[in-house]
Amino acid sequence: MALASKKKVHKHKQSNKTIQKSQPKIYTFEWKGTNRDGQKTAGELRGASITEIKSQLKSQGVNPKLVRKKSAPLFKSEKKINAMDIAMVTRQIATMLTAGVPLVTTLELLGKGHEKVKMRELLGAIVNDVQSGIPLSDALRPHRLYFDELYVDLVAAGEHSGSLDIVFDRIATYREKAEALKSKIKKAMFYPAAVVVVAIGVTALLLLAVVPQFEEIFAGFGAELPAFTQLIINLSRWLQSSWYFFAIGIVVSGYMFVKTHRNSQKFRDQVDAFVLKIPAIGPILHKGAMARFARTLATTFAAGVPLIDGLESAAGASGNAVYRDAVMKIRAEVMSGMQMNVAMRTTGLFPDMLIQMVMIGEESGSLDNMLNKVSNIYEMQVDDAVDGLSSLIEPIMMVVIGILVGGLIVGMYLPIFQLGKVVG
Repeated sequence: MALASKKKVHKHKQSNKTIQKSQPKIYTFEWKGTNRDGQKTAGELRGASITEIKSQLKSQGVNPKLVRKKSAPLFKSEKKINAMDIAMVTRQIATMLTAGVPLVTTLELLGKGHEKVKMRELLGAIVNDVQSGIPLSDALRPHRLYFDELYVDLVAAGEHSGSLDIVFDRIATYREKAEALKSKIKKAMFYPAAVVVVAIGVTALLLLAVVPQFEEIFAGFGAELPAFTQLIINLSRWLQSSWYFFAIGIVVSGYMFVKTHRNSQKFRDQVDAFVLKIPAIGPILHKGAMARFARTLATTFAAGVPLIDGLESAAGASGNAVYRDAVMKIRAEVMSGMQMNVAMRTTGLFPDMLIQMVMIGEESGSLDNMLNKVSNIYEMQVDDAVDGLSSLIEPIMMVVIGILVGGLIVGMYLPIFQLGKVVG
């Protein structure tokens, strides 16, 4: 099966290249002209040639005076496709399909009108595959960097059920909620990191630039300095003589962490378990993982994906190894005939509220609706927790920096306060 799938994808790519060669290349043109009222107007249009652009303008009642191909910028930096771009395109596809626009026309319009070159190329490749008779889900499958297995499986379910517009609407909602939640969690993680970075930066600046000035003053005292002052001076001397070792140590540690995190599944799992225990941050990550689990399972279940497959998708989408393993354990129990709410209770990880909502959903046959409500609740709680953390972190930052700066200043002024004793 895997070999057949690879051959199929390879065949798609070959046909895609053939069709791309036969299609004219699209450029961006700048134009100037006059409208029906004789007023000057200008703008940009995309097309294959100047003749095509002039024809478009005349059909719109514009008399073109100047049409030229837009020159590429001197330093061209193509913007990459990000997750929010995919979410926005998905929402646009859902809207146009709901309005009755054919799929190929929808993809062509979105491809020609998108501001990012890479997105235009991506949508163009998908259009070529669909026009050649390949199902949309199979056309998306080679582009795993942008369309994950969950996305493709949901599209496939929509194709089989004949409700592609509804499925795209659900995928768009899921992607928008997921990106909003991810943004909130990143915001929660950013503030503590900012406190640490600012505190280290301010302390290093004082030790490298301010303390040496005081040390020159204290050198003429000819007496023993207070222990706290001497400690700060020794720390300043060490940092001045070995700051490059300190900087290299930070860079090497960061590099090793990133490399190990990328290459070692065991290390990633340990990091995931650790971050859940961080005060203030851990509860937000717990709620975020449960929101993603509930939202993913609700989306797959509503789209007609079997519960077993939906649980596998929800495990990967939870974003944390602890929840991933717990959901996979639930999946195994459900496969053996156990109800999902009972299997969730055996993990000892999910709160009673979530388990009770799942139980009600299973009993009433509205599991997707209950899971959607649960995900909304946890997303609101994450939002409130992040806002609370943001308002709390600002005074904490001021206190931390105040203690560091105040401690260094007190340490430097102690000999001056005791000047009579020290000089005498």
